Amino acid sequence: MFQDFQDFWKYSLTIGTVFENLFVAFLCSMIIALFYRYTYRGPGYSISFINSIVVLGMITAVVIMVIGNNLARAFGLVGAMSIIRFRTAVKETMDIVYIFFSLAIGMAAGVGLHIVAIFGTIFIGLIIFALSKTNFFSLSHEKFLLQFRYHGSNGSENAPYMPVLNKYCKQITLLNVKSIREKQLELSYHVSIRNKKQNSEFISELGKIPDVEQINLYFDEEVF
Repeated sequence: MFQDFQDFWKYSLTIGTVFENLFVAFLCSMIIALFYRYTYRGPGYSISFINSIVVLGMITAVVIMVIGNNLARAFGLVGAMSIIRFRTAVKETMDIVYIFFSLAIGMAAGVGLHIVAIFGTIFIGLIIFALSKTNFFSLSHEKFLLQFRYHGSNGSENAPYMPVLNKYCKQITLLNVKSIREKQLELSYHVSIRNKKQNSEFISELGKIPDVEQINLYFDEEVF
């Protein structure tokens, strides 16, 4: 029985096993990076983040192979990692998902569960891809934030831009009115567009009004 307990802590790797684990981690990380590329919708696409996803999976596999069945190594690695301070803020929620995605696949490859790593990469990646393309959980009436400056003394209900807002928007809610200078207001509206394909036409027609300028339409950190 004691001999079986000692055998449990024995952990040896061959060069072929190390290469195989790293290759699977690299292959799966590349697939994850491709899924990220074709599903990304944020404001700033980062090549360095893509490269980090690929390298992170391989590094995780190496870490798992180094730790093996040695508990002392695991605690030593935790202590070493606690010295590092990560100061880069992750702005996109899906970026965090992809980081954990790469970590999990790297762990699976590091312990030799290659089928789990490959199947998990493809299956989870396809789920993320399908969710991003179908917008299954999105609201039927998406809200936009409309901001612009208006020169005039007419009230908001009688302003010349209101017919344009009523033409293109289903719902209009005034959020904020800020006085910039005499007879110049900065207005913020929460609007529901009738047809998102007419966003450019909406902005163009609103910009033709003489007293309206600096128009911005925001949705999910995108500016139209």
